[in-house]
Parts: sequence; structure tokens; C-alpha cells
Amino acid sequence: MKERFLAAAAQISPVYMQLGPTVEKVCQTIREVGSQGAELVVFPEVVIPGYPYWRGLYPVPEWTAWMVRYQLNSLVIPSNYTDRLCEAAREARCFCVIGCSERSGWAGSETLYNTALFINGEGVIVGKHRKLMPTHGERMVWGMGDGSDLQVFETSLGRIGALICYEHHMTLLKAAMAALGEEIHCALWAGYWVMESHPGAKRRWRAGDSTDLCEVAYANREYAFETQNFVVSAGNYDPAGSLPSECSAWDIGSGGSAILNPAGLYLAGPALDQEAILWAELRAEDRQKTKAYIDTLGHYSRFDVVRLCMNKSKLTPAGP
Repeated sequence: MKERFLAAAAQISPVYMQLGPTVEKVCQTIREVGSQGAELVVFPEVVIPGYPYWRGLYPVPEWTAWMVRYQLNSLVIPSNYTDRLCEAAREARCFCVIGCSERSGWAGSETLYNTALFINGEGVIVGKHRKLMPTHGERMVWGMGDGSDLQVFETSLGRIGALICYEHHMTLLKAAMAALGEEIHCALWAGYWVMESHPGAKRRWRAGDSTDLCEVAYANREYAFETQNFVVSAGNYDPAGSLPSECSAWDIGSGGSAILNPAGLYLAGPALDQEAILWAELRAEDRQKTKAYIDTLGHYSRFDVVRLCMNKSKLTPAGP
């Protein structure tokens, strides 16, 4: 890992359900953080073109109309739109991790995927991670990723990986990321909420609520400590009342972005109920000091007792 560098979490609002204008806003933000010296920037889950807060909408004809609109405003990788993102990353000399709703590249398919797109500081797409298991009603919107999407990328900053929202509650998946040698983790979230009794009983975090009422905080802190990684976390933000009425039942986009060190302590944030860019210097020595105390890939492991099996195969519509 690089000795020290500046990282940013970009808590920006999408131009909701509009692909082109949202891509342009992301590009502007990349240039802004690059001008301030950031070498890594992380954007929220599906910031392009916004989270499908209408996902549970009924009757079915209304849901279908929203779904078709979402398909048409999702990102094809690669495309002219990703060319614009790559150019912004190259100009900023900044490694970018961007949450997007990805439109399938398979001929004949219109399936969407919840994707983290990785673009390096030379403006090259180095890879992507598709969410392996969309959560609950998300399965009506996005398909599932496969083992080939379980990746950690070797960069000049260190080994960078990403998970999306409730993937952070998949214990073996976190172990897999650690086993792949991840050092800097990008956490992409749908927002910040209050869970009142069970996961389906969420409401938007509001001013006056404790910041400890959302499991995002616990997931980020535990991920950092149990893997001894830096965590750059970006959560969706949509101003209260800004979404169409059809989205009101699942309006949870109050942000919650934060940056944490490998001991699970906040370096910045959480930022709530506002657009914000969070900044923090990541220092390799902080990770080394934590690893000296607990190393889940070395002296604090028991691979003779429990081991992990990974299937990194790429799934295709037809094969041998």
C-alpha cells in the first residue's frame, strides 16, 4: 500500500433517473476532487442514475413503466458515457469507484446489474463488481453477479476492492475479500436509515435521530477492524421531498458517507442529510499497526480449522 494519500467519499445527489445529466455531475465531481489532490474517490450505490426507490411499486403496469425507464437510463459498460467518466478520471489523475445500474452487454438481454465500476487514474476501466445477491425487492430490478465479479485490484495506491450494501452482511464474502488481499475497501450503500424493528421496517434518518440507529455504521466499523482495511464508504443522498411520490415508501437516501481507519475509527463523517465530499489521508502505517495486533490472514487465523472455498467462474448464457 502507498505510504500515504488523500481519499474522498462523494455524497452527491443524482439527477434522478436521468443517465446523461447524472454522468456529467459525476464527471464534474471527479474533476473537483482531483483538483484538491484526491487520488481515490468513491461514489454511492447506483448513483448512476439513482436508487430505484419505486422497487415495490404496485400495480404491476406502473412498476413496469418505471422499470423500462430505469433500463433506458442505466449504464452500458463500455459506452460513450463510460468514455466520459474515463476522461474525467484521466484528467483528475484519480482512481474512481462508481456505483451504477449497469445494462447488460449480452446481445438480446435487457437485464440490469447493481455494479461498482473501477476506473484508474489513467482513465482505463480496470474492472467491475456486480452485486452478488440483490436484497429483497431489488431482485425485481437487478440480476445477480457471479464469482468472476469477486475481485480486488492491484493499484499504485494499494489493493482496492468494493462491496455493495447488504453484501457487507455476508460473512463468507467478507472473508473472501480479505483472502484476496484487499487493503482499501470501498463500501457503497443505498443511504442511511433507522431500522425500527426489522429490516423491512426502515425509515429515512432524520435530524435528531441518533447516528447509531443504522446498521451501516456497525457494518463499516466491523469490516474495517475484522479485515484491517481502510473503508471509504459512500451512501446515497436525495434531499427530503425531492423524489417522485411513487418513491415515498422507500425514501432512505439520507447519505451516511464516512471514511474509517483499519481500527474501525472514523477519519471523516458520517455526513448526513446533505451533499458532501468527505476527505481523509490514508496512511499505510495505520494499517501496519493494526495488523501487528490482529492479522486475519496470518497470526490471528486458524486455516487448519476453518477454510474458505471460492468459485470465481464466469457464468454465460451458453457454454460447454
